[in-house]
Amino acid sequence: MALQLGDTAPDFEADTTEGHISFHEWLGDSWGVLFSHPKDFTPVCTTELGYMARIKPEFDNRGVKIVGLSVDPVELHKKWAHDIKETQGTAPNFPMIGDPTLAISKTYGMLPANAPDSSDGRTPADNQTVRNVFVIGPDKKIKLILVYPMTTGRNFDEVLRVIDSLQLTAKHRVATPANWTEGGEVIIAGSVSDEEAKKIYPDGWKSPRPYIRIVPQPRG
Repeated sequence: MALQLGDTAPDFEADTTEGHISFHEWLGDSWGVLFSHPKDFTPVCTTELGYMARIKPEFDNRGVKIVGLSVDPVELHKKWAHDIKETQGTAPNFPMIGDPTLAISKTYGMLPANAPDSSDGRTPADNQTVRNVFVIGPDKKIKLILVYPMTTGRNFDEVLRVIDSLQLTAKHRVATPANWTEGGEVIIAGSVSDEEAKKIYPDGWKSPRPYIRIVPQPRG
């Protein structure tokens, strides 16, 4: 079955470019981003891995761990890292999971359960559905799933924006409106009654409609 928002991210053990990991143990109490690739030495993914390495400090500042996955073995990931360094300026500075048996890709619903049990001989087209981004909370629940086509590079600035929203709304009973960015106005969650809202926001709120209650972004 396909994973849904709110499901527990499946645990697994795997070899990575930074050693063997048990996924949930590796995440610990952190937020996490798992993003997958259909094959090593693919052009769009090469640009993505280089960009993700450059902006890794932004994820670090938010307490978010990054891990990549590609269906090829770790030995190929390490060779690919040299190409990424030479063409993008920065090599991956986070672990890259090897998934040569396709077990993790299947567990996460990115490949069908009846797919072969080896990455040998498979092309990027065979694995084109392995182009997902999963954002996982400290509770190990899946908070965001994005699926991209092979021809469209992923927007990791948008992933950061969503993480800002997720972390804010996990602490405060608010929601973020369209195109919200850090510091922008937010919406009082529908689960908060007007009586509760008056205690939380004694200065009141803007309300163009009774069901839309706009306040400054909470701090702290």
